[in-house]
Amino acid sequence: QVQLVESGGGLVQPGGSLRLSCTASQNIFGTMGWYRQVPEKERELVAGITRGYRTNYADSVKGRFTISRDNAKDTVYLQMNSLKPEDTAVYYCNAALYPGDINFWGKGTLVTVSS
Repeated sequence: QVQLVESGGGLVQPGGSLRLSCTASQNIFGTMGWYRQVPEKERELVAGITRGYRTNYADSVKGRFTISRDNAKDTVYLQMNSLKPEDTAVYYCNAALYPGDINFWGKGTLVTVSS
């Protein structure tokens, strides 16, 4: 069982920045990523990164969010810039122990973008 611990959420004004972090309890060899969810909507992929640092992003965050990863620390980061009110959501960390393996989830961290 992989434990994922997220941090970095909070309240920020529109146009501001936040950095989310997620550390795994053991070595992760698969993809790590961030999803987000708002009430009454499905959880959606925000960004993902492979162990080889290949990334993918949702169209809605391209150019504003940057995902990165420290394999030595089994930690994934999400730098969020130019935040908009529609970015408000609970952000969940996700990781696969090995490529194509079962996915594990963090408990989520709330990001609120509001003036």
